[in-house]
Amino acid sequence: MPAGTGSGESGQAAVAFVAVVPVLVIVALALLQAALAGHAVLTAAGAARAAARADYVGADPERAARRALPPSFRAAPTSTVAVEVTAPRALPLGPRIPVSAASLLGPPEGVPGG
Repeated sequence: MPAGTGSGESGQAAVAFVAVVPVLVIVALALLQAALAGHAVLTAAGAARAAARADYVGADPERAARRALPPSFRAAPTSTVAVEVTAPRALPLGPRIPVSAASLLGPPEGVPGG
């Protein structure tokens, strides 16, 4: 078929590509945000466990929790055995997702004689 005598479908693939790409980008960023939130959950749980261990042996639990956190999470407030952090954002306009975890190691009254 000679050029210019088609049925007007020559740009259809380009239009479909332009329509699909933004959806794929949004889905990819949503998956990235979910992965970052999961990382924050695991990080908070590890820091809470470190704080509980420190409290159990008589050390400073807040210091232990902060040292267990990666530098990007250290600005978040912590309590003695509970840790709350905000998951990193995939985009500057993405939602802030707060994540918290708590941990207790051993009996609440501590080790007898220790």
